[in-house]
Amino acid sequence: MRRTLFNEDHDAFRESASAFVARELRPRYEKFVEQRFIDRDVWLEAGRQGLLGLEVPEAHGGSEAGDYRFNAVFGEELSKLSAGVSSCIGIHADVVAPYLVDLTTEEQKRRWLPRFCSGELTTAIGMTEPSGGSDLAALRSTAVRDGSDWILNGSKTFITNGYSADLVVVAARTDPARGAKGITLFGVEAGMRGFERGRKLDKVGQPESDTAELFFDDVRLPAGNVIGEVDRGFVHMMERLPQERLGGAVANLAHAAQILVETIEYTKERKAFGQAIGSFQHNKFLLAELVTKVEVTQAFVDQCILAHNARELTSVDAAKAKWWSAEIQNEVLDACVQLHGGYGYMTEYRAARAWMDARVTKIWAGSNEIMKELIGRELGL
Repeated sequence: MRRTLFNEDHDAFRESASAFVARELRPRYEKFVEQRFIDRDVWLEAGRQGLLGLEVPEAHGGSEAGDYRFNAVFGEELSKLSAGVSSCIGIHADVVAPYLVDLTTEEQKRRWLPRFCSGELTTAIGMTEPSGGSDLAALRSTAVRDGSDWILNGSKTFITNGYSADLVVVAARTDPARGAKGITLFGVEAGMRGFERGRKLDKVGQPESDTAELFFDDVRLPAGNVIGEVDRGFVHMMERLPQERLGGAVANLAHAAQILVETIEYTKERKAFGQAIGSFQHNKFLLAELVTKVEVTQAFVDQCILAHNARELTSVDAAKAKWWSAEIQNEVLDACVQLHGGYGYMTEYRAARAWMDARVTKIWAGSNEIMKELIGRELGL
C-alpha cells in the first residue's frame, strides 16, 4: 500500500540518507561488526551531511527541521542496513537530541550542541541499571550535593554507545525520600575523574553496536552539568520516552520489511523438487500473511508518526507501536530464517543476522510486558 505521510522534501532527504548508508556504512559494515563499534569518521561524515542535528536549532549547528518525519526517514534507511547501526546513530540523533535541545541552558547548548551535530561529540543515555531493568523509578545511582557541585556514584548497564560516547545523559537519585520524584539528569563527560567504562558487552546480536557498562565512583559534576530541573528527571524521561519508543517502532518495522523483501526474492530463486520454493502453497500463504502484517503495522506506525509531529502522540499509543512492531518484527524474521532453510542459520546470510539482531527489541526501551502494563492501566485495569 502506498504510504501518504511523506512529501517531496522527505523523498529527497531519503535519497540523501540512502546514499550516505550506501557510501559510508555498507562497505564497512563487516569491519564495524568485527571491531564492535562504528568508526568516528563515519559520525563526522554524518555530521557534514546534516544528518545528526535534525532537531537542533540552526543557531547551534543543526538543521532545525521541525518535522519528525525526517527522523523517521533516516531511521528507516539505517535500519534497512542493520538494526545495530540504526540503534547507535538513533540513540544519538533521535533519543538524546530532545534532552539536549529541550532541557539544557544556553551555556550547555553552546558547549554541547555544535559538536553533537558535527559528530565530534557522540552521546548515550544512562538509564538502565543492573538491578532495575525497565523499572526506572527504582534507580540506585545517587548524586549528592557538595557545595554547588554534585557527587555521582553508581553504575549503568546495557548502554548503547556506552563504550565510545563523549557525553552520557545519566539519571541518578538526588532525593531518596521522594522516590520517582527525586531523580535528576546529569551530563557526564568523557575524561571526568571517577567515570569508568566496563568492557564492550558480548551480545547475541547487533555486534556492531558498542554496548557497555558504566561506573561512577565519586564523579564530581559541576552545577552546569545538571540537565533540566533538579528532582524532575523522571518527569523529563517520561515526557521523552514516547519518541524513543516510536523511533524503535519505526526501526523495527523497516528492519523486518527489508529482510522480508530480500526473502521473497530468495524464495523466487531457490528451487526444491523442481520449482521455486515460494510457489509452494504453504510458503506462498505464509508470505502473503507476513506482507499483510507488515503493511497493516506500517499504517499504524505512520499514524503515530503524524500524531507525534502534531504533538499529539500519547505514551499509550507509543507503547502500542513499540510492543506490536517488535512482535511483528520477530515473527517476520523468524519466518524468513525458516524460509531460507539451513542457510537461514548461517551468519553470512542477512536473514540470520537480522533474526539475532531483532530479539532485543522486545526487551529494550521498556519490555513488551511493561508496554502492555501501561496500556492495561489506561483501560482502567
